[in-house]
Amino acid sequence: MFDPKIIKQFRQLSTPFYYYDVDLLNKTLVAALKSASKYNYILHYALKANSNLKILQIISTFQYGADCVSGNEIRTALENGFNPGQVVFSGVGKSDEEIIFALEHDILSLNVESYQELEVINELAAARNRIARIALRIIPNIDPHTHHFITTGLEENKFGIHPWEFDGIIEKLKTLSNVKFTGLHFHIGSQIIDREVFKSLSLRVNEINLWFIEHHLFPEILNLGGGYGVDYTDPDKNDIPDFESYFKTFIRFMEPQGNQQLHFEPGRALVAQCGTLIIKVIFVKRGIHTQFAIVDAGMNDLIRPALYQSYHKIENLSSALPYEKYDVVGPICESSDCFGKAIPLARTKRGDLLAIRSTGAYGQTMASRYNLRNLAPAVYSDEIDGFTI
Repeated sequence: MFDPKIIKQFRQLSTPFYYYDVDLLNKTLVAALKSASKYNYILHYALKANSNLKILQIISTFQYGADCVSGNEIRTALENGFNPGQVVFSGVGKSDEEIIFALEHDILSLNVESYQELEVINELAAARNRIARIALRIIPNIDPHTHHFITTGLEENKFGIHPWEFDGIIEKLKTLSNVKFTGLHFHIGSQIIDREVFKSLSLRVNEINLWFIEHHLFPEILNLGGGYGVDYTDPDKNDIPDFESYFKTFIRFMEPQGNQQLHFEPGRALVAQCGTLIIKVIFVKRGIHTQFAIVDAGMNDLIRPALYQSYHKIENLSSALPYEKYDVVGPICESSDCFGKAIPLARTKRGDLLAIRSTGAYGQTMASRYNLRNLAPAVYSDEIDGFTI
């Protein structure tokens, strides 16, 4: 993937750092919009995937909406070019302050996740003489066949409203004068690569949509959430997800009624492949049965392998020697501080640069200063000439 000239520039920079391929990001954004626009689908970028300010500014220029899960995400979206009329706000634990901020900025929708939240939003809106546009986040009970930590649409997940609550919700809505029902919202999980899951979601949404219509509550918007996955195994071959096939699944199985709009909330699919964590080997340590490549990045810089047992392709950018197997580990005082076990790498030595691929989503945005380590900065492909850290 990396041109030798870029690798040479990498060697002049202090590691670790996140490298963003801006050209690939732009191509991915165009590909998603091109496919969605064929079917008049509306896209909201999920800020939780990556809230890097330059990334947000690029995405906002393509007229994406924003999917936010905190008040600070709303504020950051608005400050970086997103239109408040295209911002949706989800989350099971919205604070009063966050709800008030959303009301004051007249965002498109607050996605309500509980009976109690509906009452609180109405109360806060009434106190400010406002009408809150809301959607109901529904639990469709669809198994996304992904890691259980990123599954969000099953009956025992904390997210959303259960079908057995529908009658009570409708009756409550009739009594609330400061909320306006606009639609239904669904989000079942993340890193979904089995399109049969999206077929199952579509069929379930059709059933729920008709139930609300039959009960005289017409959802103008059907928000199908996000969750479309990326290829972590071969990021060069599949650097841009197959958005066309993804959206065709919904065209084939969704049955919108009248002039209902279909909205989606891609995050990972837009930004994962444009990001790479560039790190340096500090030591190569031989155990009894294992070689350890000890690197200068830790789980504080990229927590996905420790938290989700996720796989990221790792490459040696400095060596063309025969391949050997290494456990690639960081300096954090945790045995879970491991980016991969028995990873085949070109023979590795102290000072070699390694690339951890597909880290544009849930990489930099989940970083911490655990062990009081510095945060890894960002470097961008369109700025790297002459760049120093």
